Amino acid sequence: MYPDRVVSGMRPTGSMHLGHFHGALKNWIKMQSEHPCLFFVADWHALTTHYDDPAIIERSVWEMLVDWLAAGVDPSQATLFIQSKVPEHAELHLLLSMATPLGWLERVPTYKDQVENLANKDLSTYGFLGYPLLQAADVLIYRASLVPVGEDQVPHIEMMREIARRFNHLYGKEKGFEEKSIEAVKKLGSKRAKLYLELRTEYQQEGRDDALDQAHAMLDEAQNLSNIDRERLFGYLEGSRKLILVEPHAKLTAASRLPGLDGRKMSKSYGNAIALREDKDSVTKKIRTMPTDPARVRRTDVGDPLKCPVWQLHEVYSSNATREWVVKGCTTAGIGCLECKQPVIDAVIAEQEPMHERAQQYLDDPTLVRAIVADGCDKARKLAQETMRDVREAMGLSYS
Repeated sequence: MYPDRVVSGMRPTGSMHLGHFHGALKNWIKMQSEHPCLFFVADWHALTTHYDDPAIIERSVWEMLVDWLAAGVDPSQATLFIQSKVPEHAELHLLLSMATPLGWLERVPTYKDQVENLANKDLSTYGFLGYPLLQAADVLIYRASLVPVGEDQVPHIEMMREIARRFNHLYGKEKGFEEKSIEAVKKLGSKRAKLYLELRTEYQQEGRDDALDQAHAMLDEAQNLSNIDRERLFGYLEGSRKLILVEPHAKLTAASRLPGLDGRKMSKSYGNAIALREDKDSVTKKIRTMPTDPARVRRTDVGDPLKCPVWQLHEVYSSNATREWVVKGCTTAGIGCLECKQPVIDAVIAEQEPMHERAQQYLDDPTLVRAIVADGCDKARKLAQETMRDVREAMGLSYS
C-alpha cells in the first residue's frame, strides 16, 4: 500500500482570486501539515483554452506561484512544481489514452459547462476534450490518495478512480500472480495469514469494506514483507490483479464555492472576481457596487438576504452576530445595502493584509520563487519516474 499523498494543481490563467483561496488554497494550507503534499502549476492545462495565445502563460505561472506563497503555502512542508517540467505526466497521459473510452471524457459535466460559458473560444480540440485524462495522469502518476477539490471537480476524481481501476484490470497481470501471492501470505506467519485470508473472503464474498480496511491496516503493520510482496497482497485482497495505480479520493473544503460579485461561481473568465492581492480601494469599490436583492429598489424597501449575493459572502466572512444583524436589518429595511456590505469589505481587506506582506519578499527577489520551484520539480520528477517504470513494465514497454 502506498503512503497517503496529496496532489493538486491549478491552471495559470492569471492572478489568483478569493474563490481559489476559499475553494482550494485554505485546504492546501491545512493539509500540508498533515500529509506529504505536491502542488503544481498546470501550464499544459492552460493551453486547452489559451492555445492561441500562450504568451500570457509564463507570466501567469510566476504570478500564481507568488499568490500561493502569499496565501500561506509553505515550501518547507509542500512540494511546489510546474507540470511541464515533469514530462512523465505527458507520457502517462498518452498511455492512458490508449485504453480510455471516449464516452468517459464526453460525459464529464464541466466539459459541457465550459463549452457553454466560453462560447467565444473554439474549444473543439482534442486537448480540451482530453484535459480530464491529463488531469487524471497528473494525480495517478504520484499514486495520490487524496485530491483537494471543489464540488464541481468531484466527477473528475470519480473518473480518475475508474481509469486507475481499468488500468489495473488490464495491465496488473503478473505471471504466476496467485501463486506468488499465496507464498507472500505465508510470510505473514500462521496467525496473520489465517486472518488475512478470512478478511479477503469477507470482502470478496460479502463486500464488507470494514474487512478490507482491517486487512490493509494489518499489511501496513507487517514488518517482514518486501515492497513487492506487500503490493501483491494488496492486489490479492481485491481480486487477482497487481495494483499499479492508486484510486484517489476527493477531499472537499467546507466553503468550496465562494460566490463571485454577481452571485455565480467566482471566476476571472466571468469578470466577477476579487484578486487575492487586490488593492484595498479596488476591493472596496467592487463590493460596494455588487448587485443586491432586486426587491430593494429604495432604501426603505425590505429585502431577503437569501436572494442577495452579498449574503453568500457574509456566510463565509461574518460572525453569527453580524449575520443576525444583517438578517434583521435587511428584512426590516433597518439598514441599507451599503451598510450591509461594509463588514464584508472590512473582513476581506483584513484577510488580504498578511498576503500582501508575505508576497513582498518574492516580488523584491523573484529568484527565491525560481529556487523553490526548481527544487520541487526535482522531487516531483523522481516520484513520477518511479511510477512510470512500473507502468511501462506492466504494459510491456520496459524492453531495451
